[in-house]
Amino acid sequence: MFEVEEWVGNLWHRLATRYADSRYPQAKVTLEEVRKEVGIIYRAMGGVAGVRIEAAVERPLTVPKTLMQRVAGSQRKIPLPYLDDEVLALPEEIAVFPDRTHNYDLYIFLASLAAQPSLDEDFVVDSCTRISRMNRVFPSMAARYQEMVEAYLSLRMPPEQLPDPMHHREKAIWEALRNPASCQISNGTVEGLLPVPFWLYPSLRHESQAPRRQGLESDSRQRDEQEKVDLKHSSKKARSEYVDDHEGDKGLLVFRLENLFSWSEYLQLDRTADDSPEDDAERTAEDLDHLSLSRQEYGGSKRIRIDLDLPSAQEDDTPLGSGIWLPEWDYRKQQLIQDHCCVQPMFDHRSRQSGVPDRLRCKVRDVRAQFEQLRPMRYWQRNQSDGEEIELDRWHDFCADKKAGHTIERPMYRSFSGRLRDLDCLLLADLSMSTDAYVDNHRRIIDIIADALLLFSEALDSVGDRFALYGFSSRKRQHVRFNIIKNFSEPYTDTIRGRIMALKPGFYTRIGAAIRQAVSVLEDQCASRRLLLILTDGKPNDVDLYEGRYGLEDTREAVLEARRRGLIPFCITVDREANQYLPYLFGDKGYALVNNIEQLPQELPRLYSLLVGQ
Repeated sequence: MFEVEEWVGNLWHRLATRYADSRYPQAKVTLEEVRKEVGIIYRAMGGVAGVRIEAAVERPLTVPKTLMQRVAGSQRKIPLPYLDDEVLALPEEIAVFPDRTHNYDLYIFLASLAAQPSLDEDFVVDSCTRISRMNRVFPSMAARYQEMVEAYLSLRMPPEQLPDPMHHREKAIWEALRNPASCQISNGTVEGLLPVPFWLYPSLRHESQAPRRQGLESDSRQRDEQEKVDLKHSSKKARSEYVDDHEGDKGLLVFRLENLFSWSEYLQLDRTADDSPEDDAERTAEDLDHLSLSRQEYGGSKRIRIDLDLPSAQEDDTPLGSGIWLPEWDYRKQQLIQDHCCVQPMFDHRSRQSGVPDRLRCKVRDVRAQFEQLRPMRYWQRNQSDGEEIELDRWHDFCADKKAGHTIERPMYRSFSGRLRDLDCLLLADLSMSTDAYVDNHRRIIDIIADALLLFSEALDSVGDRFALYGFSSRKRQHVRFNIIKNFSEPYTDTIRGRIMALKPGFYTRIGAAIRQAVSVLEDQCASRRLLLILTDGKPNDVDLYEGRYGLEDTREAVLEARRRGLIPFCITVDREANQYLPYLFGDKGYALVNNIEQLPQELPRLYSLLVGQ
């Protein structure tokens, strides 16, 4: 009986949801299908290159519903397009029209709209201003827009079916859609009505929904609010609720303790506290979709700081010096902040000498044999009219002819000829914590990176090229680790092989500072060609502000600095999403994607030979 009721209930739910759905799933267009076209249109029409395109999250809204929609409980959340400094967020799928072409055109229209300059803080006025400007500058878009508007209004609920308070506001929306240049409404007019798919709505990052708890009279909380006045007035993204904390000594124990032979004292500590600066806390809060606030009050005596990331001095690598302070690019200020990041050179004092591992002996033999054929060969060119030395046999012939009365001039010099590889290469490897992930049951990403560095070193050693190996990771801007594996002055020996095999995962990926330090090392070399290879498995990131567009912009600026100084930066990545951001950082021809990470050891020497033109 229960199964029959459940079956009937599921059937009724599917029917009600189907009839209440105002979309047209058979004609839907997804963002993944048009992501490339949307990106091209947005940037070609003047959009900021550093803004990434992502799917918009659904927002809870209260809008007028039909009877069937109220029965089915649909249209509670709707994804709304928005634009901010970092993200152009578009719906994950558009199924507004029964015609698939119109749904595709709506994506293109929103990308074009976002590329127009913003002129007003009111999102309705701003959207209408953008639309009117776009229609004026691009007449072909105006005809397409009017066609989509008329098709959309025929599907939208007529104003006559709405209650009187909403009737006039809905008519004003219709008029603003048809004549955006004469828009007479604001964001207050559209509140409580069905969102318009042609407008850009406020970003979740700037939408003020700050929670306020009624009846809170705690002196300690009041002091916190006074100290964080900037945070209270900052923009919020999250919806909030207050929750009761777990007391620790209450509740039902639902597992047996017969085999539990240890016990510990419960400590009521605030483990959610962090020692980050206040701007980091603000950013974290703004990025949350849902924010839960504790009712329990913690005094300063109960707050402790625990850093579980950094190892002890005995277990850590040896720091060399007090650190090198380098600048960092802040795209928001459009300036280079001097002495902002501390790069700490590190040396692994615990590594031991090591030969080639047995599993790589065959591959090392093959790669050395391949690259030894590329070693430049020098030879003497004979019978030259000018050169470094005189050929003795030619000189004797000339002297004999002269004594015999002949004055025939003969080329009698020889020249030492052949190509010289005037090239220095620095490989910078990403040693962040993401490399600790397992590829299979036995190997991690860091193990494959070590194998790749070993084969790379064997190849360059066999061909005679000068090279250096460094690794990097970071934990905030004050601690950017720059691991020395091999510098340019060291020969490639079992000591270097031991350092490679002893590599271990680090922390995060503050790649901009690492590139700047690598550039300073390469600038001290005398070769006419200096190649900077960057091996990574993900985006730039760190636990402070080095996320999203901030990290991307700083990395891009570091790459541009390297090129301005005559270096050749090139990125090799195993991140399958690299095509979404690496073209902006390194250019279309400035990176290579290795789809199968297990092929990285073989691909790295091959890519090097292609880069140096062999």
